[in-house]
Amino acid sequence: MILWFYSLLMRCLQPLLRLKLKHRAKVEPLYGHHINERFGVYAELVPVGGPFVWVHAVSLGETRAVASFISELRRALPGMRFLLTHGTATGRQQGQSLLQVGDVQVWQPWDTPQATHRFLQHFKPRIGLLVETEVWPNWVAACERAHVPLCLINARLSEKSLRTAQRLHWIAGPAYSRLSVVWAQTEQDATRLRYLGAKVGGVLGNFKFDQKPNLEQLNQGRAMRLVTNKAVVMLASSREGEEQMLLDVLKTQAVQWLVVPRHPQRFEAVAHLFESAGLSVARRSQDPMAFPPADVWIGDSLGEMSLYFGLADVALLGGSFAPLGGQNLIEAAACGCSVVMGPHTFNFAQAAELAIAEGAAVQVQDMAQAVEFALNLSSKPEVLESASSAALAFAHAHQGAALRASNAVAGFLHERGLFRQ
Repeated sequence: MILWFYSLLMRCLQPLLRLKLKHRAKVEPLYGHHINERFGVYAELVPVGGPFVWVHAVSLGETRAVASFISELRRALPGMRFLLTHGTATGRQQGQSLLQVGDVQVWQPWDTPQATHRFLQHFKPRIGLLVETEVWPNWVAACERAHVPLCLINARLSEKSLRTAQRLHWIAGPAYSRLSVVWAQTEQDATRLRYLGAKVGGVLGNFKFDQKPNLEQLNQGRAMRLVTNKAVVMLASSREGEEQMLLDVLKTQAVQWLVVPRHPQRFEAVAHLFESAGLSVARRSQDPMAFPPADVWIGDSLGEMSLYFGLADVALLGGSFAPLGGQNLIEAAACGCSVVMGPHTFNFAQAAELAIAEGAAVQVQDMAQAVEFALNLSSKPEVLESASSAALAFAHAHQGAALRASNAVAGFLHERGLFRQ
């Protein structure tokens, strides 16, 4: 009965979803493409029937993280085709780079019984692999009815998310407990997931450690850094409100500031914020070869984080100064960029703790302290070089989760006779 009421609510929200997609498409046109896929209706050109491994990576971060896992699983299951689903335009755009001949990419189905049923009937996946946190009640129920194992890989659950799930225990509890198996990032994640009733099959580490920086971009960023007279400090993957925090304590003469907003729909607003404060602004989109002189550089391009980390001497971690849990610090470390984190790192709690312990990052109380620390660090080349080396060592020391997870998934499929060469 509870699932019925939830399903009715999700069905009633469908018109609002269409309006939201129409609005988002004005800034990111991809949101306006193939909208019917979100409701389980597919064009004739979309292939049917597997054998498919369904991998759901909702957004850009999850899609980039799962790349190494998919590569390993292709080796473990030769001939298996992949069905990729995403919820955001940046995720879908990044996911195109993971496709090979025979693979399929569509939007995630909206979480109603009708859409999920049509999705499963159309593609008939052998298994569903949800990346990190994406557990939807009707997906779980529909896969159970269709006898499709649904698993959570690279799974994480913060204390904040656990409290939310506990408040919604009437719907979250059955969803987590009916997953076939969960492979967690950390022991802390595993403990919280078990508390919700999930069947934890192992603790395998974090895929993000297996991400490889784009070497061409990294070298380009480093070359751009060589012609810059000042040290470069970046506010990386900034979220709403954090640019204003930086602006309130900004010291324009000491270093070159680089701001890279997390979401592309905010590029214009962020540039306008600094311009309105009387600062000169240069945008990556206006000159793809180099940043001209300006008080603040805006990284308003997609898929170039390796370039930005290569250009920066120090990165202030976006999402950690506002109470949003922090963005991915591992990517910065893999590029040899020292990280300064704010107080809110619950999305990557263990990675943050390890980075601090291994000298790859520091944590401060607010943006003012972050700016002071970054200015001090960037003025000491020897200390900065040591911090860069520690960041690289940290990133390399924790690799291997993608291989462990691919072995676990392949073993799961073979044990149940769901994959035969």
